[in-house]
Amino acid sequence: MSASFVHLRVHSEYSLVDSTVRIRALIKAARAARMPALALTDDSNLFGLVKFYKYAEAAGIQPIAGCDVWVREADLIGRMTLLVQDLDGYRRLCRWLSAAWRAGRDLQDRVILEADWLRGDNGGLLALSGGHHGLINDALLHGREAQALASAQAWAQAFPDRFYLELSRCGREHEEAGW
Repeated sequence: MSASFVHLRVHSEYSLVDSTVRIRALIKAARAARMPALALTDDSNLFGLVKFYKYAEAAGIQPIAGCDVWVREADLIGRMTLLVQDLDGYRRLCRWLSAAWRAGRDLQDRVILEADWLRGDNGGLLALSGGHHGLINDALLHGREAQALASAQAWAQAFPDRFYLELSRCGREHEEAGW
């Protein structure tokens, strides 16, 4: 791993369903790999953020706050990663997460943000398309190229110069078909 590599989606022990990675061990591994920065993007929460910031800064690693969220766009639900650029973005993300938690979870136990929230006032945040769980990739996998393009264009317009399509090759089924 090169010294310029930065993980932008990492779940910790605070993503109870899909990770057991302890924050202290995460920072130790990032330091050993000479990563200059690291994003913590737990699932629908910012619970580990203070601990993450404290350990990352002590290790000389630039902490990047963020969150993996579920987003409802029309009748579809997909992943998106939001990364904090500044204090306004952090406060905005906290408000959205609080509103989503108050609204309750769906039948699959997901906390869901509404696309309209994100497409409104979203300054201070970067958006990543959600990779293999994102709405754009889902449309591509189901042969809906026009829908995928329209969705990507709408998100790029909503997050000018702050929306990024995610590509990954991890050997998962359907990766080549999606992208």
